[in-house]
Amino acid sequence: MAGDDDTYHPKDAIKASITASMALGGAGFFIAAVHNALQKQNVGAMSVFTRSGGIIAVMAIGGGAYGFTQSAMANLRQKDDAWNTATAGFAAGSILGMTTRKMPVVLGLGAAFGAWQGVFQLTGGRLRGWSEGKLDEAEFENKIAQRAAKRRPIEETIAEIGEGRGIRPPGYEERRRERLKEKYGVEINPVKATVE
Repeated sequence: MAGDDDTYHPKDAIKASITASMALGGAGFFIAAVHNALQKQNVGAMSVFTRSGGIIAVMAIGGGAYGFTQSAMANLRQKDDAWNTATAGFAAGSILGMTTRKMPVVLGLGAAFGAWQGVFQLTGGRLRGWSEGKLDEAEFENKIAQRAAKRRPIEETIAEIGEGRGIRPPGYEERRRERLKEKYGVEINPVKATVE
């Protein structure tokens, strides 16, 4: 097809790292806030940071490592594939495992997260099923047919919701002028754009 472009486009690793770090840091803050709210004793609002701040830090650092590693691997290899995602998953899982201070857990969580992310990316990176990301001709024709079948005529839409509010069918200005004359007794003459 004419739109196919298989060349690699470099990614900004720092931007990806900051974006992922902010997103997962926000998620970590939410988890820490819920953890704080479920405490039996009243611990105060700042305990989100003092008691549960580790959750926020681990998630923010893990997200940043994931975003940076994925983009850096893609830039170094000049390919977008599952290996980049698997390596990034290993980095993020290892950071999560570092909270236990045990090397087998660090390696195990890294391998588990890496395998999970790699397989997820390899199978299309979607929860709704396999997708190549490209529309073939039959699928395109099917979508066009569905749009044509679901489209309602403008007359039916106008009859249902009425005129005005930006909906101006043919003859709208004349009907509007008549309504205003009946209701207020004022005749509206439209301004002409040309000088006679």
